[in-house]
Amino acid sequence: MAYNSRIPSSLKDGRFDYEPLFGIHPNRSHGQFEINVFDKTMNSPIWISSMTGGSTEAGLINKRLANVAGEFGLGMGLGSCRALLENPSLKEDFNLRPILGEKAPFFANLGIAQVDELLRENSEEKILELNETLKTDGLIIHLNPLQEWLQPSGDRYTRPALETLQEYCSKINIKTIVKEVGQGMGPRSLKALAELPISGIEFAAFGGTNFSALELNRNENVNSDFWKPLCHVGHTASEMVEMLNDISQTTDLSDKTFIISGGVENFLDGFHLREELNATGLIGMAGAFLQKARVGDKELTEFTKEYVLGLEMAREWLNSKKGLKVD
Repeated sequence: MAYNSRIPSSLKDGRFDYEPLFGIHPNRSHGQFEINVFDKTMNSPIWISSMTGGSTEAGLINKRLANVAGEFGLGMGLGSCRALLENPSLKEDFNLRPILGEKAPFFANLGIAQVDELLRENSEEKILELNETLKTDGLIIHLNPLQEWLQPSGDRYTRPALETLQEYCSKINIKTIVKEVGQGMGPRSLKALAELPISGIEFAAFGGTNFSALELNRNENVNSDFWKPLCHVGHTASEMVEMLNDISQTTDLSDKTFIISGGVENFLDGFHLREELNATGLIGMAGAFLQKARVGDKELTEFTKEYVLGLEMAREWLNSKKGLKVD
């Protein structure tokens, strides 16, 4: 069957100006799209987002991800390190700095509930010990109030997360990223975080893995039909980019890095949103990396190489049309 090369104009990607006169083709062996963040230099603006914290295969997956992060000069966040706090013998599942090397930005991860508990117990030094033990560049604090509410035996927040973060920032002086898990954040939350002395914000926006829906599906102790509407609230990555651009009019965002994740389906989505953001941005991915890492090292390496080269091609030949909304 002959291939019909006529693509309907309705399928044209209107987010970009295609400029064929000014670029060069990237080297297929080593992409180069350097960006300086968290006092480190990454070779490509790709962030391997946190995953595998409670998984029995965490050690193997983490090591595979660390291999490609080190090889391609990417950044990486660990999944929740709560298990390591409770059981130090699990260190090897999280001890990735020897694999990553010193150049890659690498962050530990704790939930806001665990951080709050450590603060209440005056045990915040355990956060510093975790950071030192794993030789990480800082800590990701994830918050997920809707997921926790719907999760069997989920953590209960007894004070607003902002109060916990304010106390944390007054006591702990390490690089910190705050991340919502699966549903993004609204403008009030983003502005409050922008005013804190933290290093970054990760979107984990609505449109990626919906962890609230996952918890609801496996929680047999709640009325799932009643609570299901909560799974549909949140903010997309595109909405959050627009919110931050509005916030940037009155709040200085130059000291922060924003990891755009959640619903980023391909490299052009990530490139477009990063170009639209009036601040330093990285493209965060979890599910796609996890899927390849579960298959094997070769598949993960090939996927990472293609993604890096895809961003290189986009940078050379496409200009994002600022201000264009993405549905």
